[in-house]
Amino acid sequence: MLLTLRPLMTSCALAALAISMPVFAQAEPDSESPMEEEIGQPIYRGSILGEIVVTADRLRDQVDAAQAPILELDEADIAAYGASSIADLVAALGPVTGSSRGRGGGQPVFLINGIRIGSFREFQSYPSEAIRKTEILPEEVAQKFGFPPDRRVINFILKDNYSALTGEIDNKQPSRGGFSRKDLEGSLLKIAKGARINVDLQATDRTILTEEERNVVQIDNGYPRVAGDPDQAAYRSLIGRQISAEASVNYAKAFVSSGSSISLNSTVGRTRTRSLSGLDTVLLTNGAGNSALRVFGAGNPLERRNETDSAAIAATYTRPIGTFQLTATADAGLTDSRSEIDRRANTDGMVAAALAGTLALDGALPSVADAGFDSSNTKTNSTGSKLTVRGTPLMLPGGELGTTFDLGFDWDRIEGQDTRTAFDTRLTRGNLNGGINLAIPLTSTREGFLDEVGSITLNLSGGFDRYSDFATLYDWSAGFVWSPVDKLDLSATYTNKKVPPSLAQLGNAQFVTLNVPVFDFRNGTTELVSILSGGNPSLIAETQRDWTFSANWELPFLDGATVQSSYTRNRSNNVSSAFPLLTSDIEAAFSDRVTRDASGRLLAIDQRPVTFDSINADRLAFGLSLRGSFGKAKVPERREGAGGPERNGRGAGGRPPGGAGGAARGGGGGGPGGFGGNDGRGRFFLNLNHTLELKSTVLIAPGGPVLNLLDGDSLSSGGVARNSTRLEGGMFRGGLGLRVSGTYAGPTRVDGSGLPGSTDLFFGDLAKVDVRLFANLGEVFGKKEGLLKGLRLSLRADNLFDGIQRVTDQNGNVPLSYQPALVDPVGRYIGLEIRKQI
Repeated sequence: MLLTLRPLMTSCALAALAISMPVFAQAEPDSESPMEEEIGQPIYRGSILGEIVVTADRLRDQVDAAQAPILELDEADIAAYGASSIADLVAALGPVTGSSRGRGGGQPVFLINGIRIGSFREFQSYPSEAIRKTEILPEEVAQKFGFPPDRRVINFILKDNYSALTGEIDNKQPSRGGFSRKDLEGSLLKIAKGARINVDLQATDRTILTEEERNVVQIDNGYPRVAGDPDQAAYRSLIGRQISAEASVNYAKAFVSSGSSISLNSTVGRTRTRSLSGLDTVLLTNGAGNSALRVFGAGNPLERRNETDSAAIAATYTRPIGTFQLTATADAGLTDSRSEIDRRANTDGMVAAALAGTLALDGALPSVADAGFDSSNTKTNSTGSKLTVRGTPLMLPGGELGTTFDLGFDWDRIEGQDTRTAFDTRLTRGNLNGGINLAIPLTSTREGFLDEVGSITLNLSGGFDRYSDFATLYDWSAGFVWSPVDKLDLSATYTNKKVPPSLAQLGNAQFVTLNVPVFDFRNGTTELVSILSGGNPSLIAETQRDWTFSANWELPFLDGATVQSSYTRNRSNNVSSAFPLLTSDIEAAFSDRVTRDASGRLLAIDQRPVTFDSINADRLAFGLSLRGSFGKAKVPERREGAGGPERNGRGAGGRPPGGAGGAARGGGGGGPGGFGGNDGRGRFFLNLNHTLELKSTVLIAPGGPVLNLLDGDSLSSGGVARNSTRLEGGMFRGGLGLRVSGTYAGPTRVDGSGLPGSTDLFFGDLAKVDVRLFANLGEVFGKKEGLLKGLRLSLRADNLFDGIQRVTDQNGNVPLSYQPALVDPVGRYIGLEIRKQI
């Protein structure tokens, strides 16, 4: 019982940390709150000045869907997050935007003014103040835009008029020192007359962190060392040196006469890194059979240098075609990565001299010639395009029939040359794909058709993927959304899909990496072994079968609160996977992948991808989203176009249809330092998500062992945590803000073989808390002009309590390969950010 309550108590503690605010104040009149009544109906609300009447207008470009948003944010809500850009806001919304359906369906579907866009790059650097409203919608809504129901949808509605020049400097480093990181960014955004243009420049400089600076104990495989040899720790990096720069230009334009719009993005970048791989070593053995491991070459440590250039372009075109909306997107990218890997010195002469007795085991080592370096060059080309046509061609008794047709083509090519291998790599894959989705309203409270049972919408979809290097694979899904009462949505979805191994899993070049530290569960030791990496052309297609049942309830007794819950059942066959953690069960199943010497010492592992017979997982997920106001309001002001959710009368046909969207729509305006409609009260928010893993098993091969990842078995460096929690909470008032982020992962265990010398590994639970304090100085000091206008200072402390997962064996000792500095070399991370807008 204590083990069951512990993660629950931790989750509650994280929540309590974020809700140190007067929640009771939300009962006060809230002129900022979205109006809940039907469009165009008079709303009577009490105020300190008497009874007033406000008419709520629906914002243009809100998504028309049968399901209500999981979360909606207006300008004041967004200000409470203290996010510098849309990318920062998306990261802060992680507990709400992430899907719990277990497939890692990728990033959410992003919309601008209700329109799917070609690339997140197009708007990620926009200041958060440019947003008038944000909607986050359930996974089923993704089908309306040509995607499977495994990712959520985020719709950003921008202001009609906005202009800002933003500069930002950020300096961060661990509290225990060792390295630092500096980020510089300058951005220009202008939205006016149906067009927007954005230019963004970024640069990053990160210094190196070595094992010596974290007191990492070195692995010597038990061989005796010679006093006076250099310490490897000073020449091995935990975090490499990095310098990077990126430039992006974005343009969008809406054409009022035709209702069409276009958007374009172009991004280029360069990144340089340098990491240290230690020093040269040689094992010397004399004629008497005595041995010593010698370390040398401090003046010329082994390095790995990399330079990566990237370029990408994206485009979006949209226009109405009768009752349909056509959207075409294209995204193309090129990455050119060049690496130099220092070779180890040739020590054959030393070995022979020691054996002949002409070189003492502890004597001065002769100099050796520089061995030079190996080089590798990898070029990755990728293009993706998607055409969707969606609309409502038919009126049924329950409402409008929603249809989405999509057709796309993706093309990828990987070219690689590596002097460590005997051949070059050239992999190409094309994928012609398409599909259809139908949203069929069966009953509707809005249309008055069988409204006794509420509103029910049936979703059906089917699609295909024709891979040039594999086969034609198919997918289909079926589900329904049921709203039995107002503010409650229930849904059930079944998906059946076949997916191929990745291009890299099939065809990556094979090469060997020497002296990789690996924990050997069989002997309970950490060894330096040779690792064979690369592709496996014998992999086959995976079959996925998933059930998801979910509920989304806007609480009628707590203003601004929404509760989500879901149960997901994942079943997979013929799963392509990276080679798992080398436990005893894995070694028994893949004995031909492991090499040991006569004494049983681990020498080498073939870590090319493998195919598991099946993987099964069941999980429950719970979410809470809460937002509101606190404090006393100024004299209420009438706000037109509040754009709240129209819940009353929402039926299977969705919300009343809005405009077709465009490049820059959504109403409102503003500029630097203004959040719009601020009534003087503070805002608070809380987004909490908890996941409970009910089942996680792997069948390695038919008739083989079944691995229980929740009970001692593992495919990675640790087992699967049964409980995990993520939290984002904060408050903002009068220019001062606080944001608290928290994560929790429960304890896991990996069992050893049970043979003499073997040991179990215990991975402790881990809770991390990040805190960010920020001040908009112009608002704090009431300055609408001058230096303080648009100036923000932010202080951040990531991993405030310096939490690092503790890993021990069954005797309570920490294995060398799981030293805290190797698990997390950063720890507590402190930063100061200065941001100025003009």
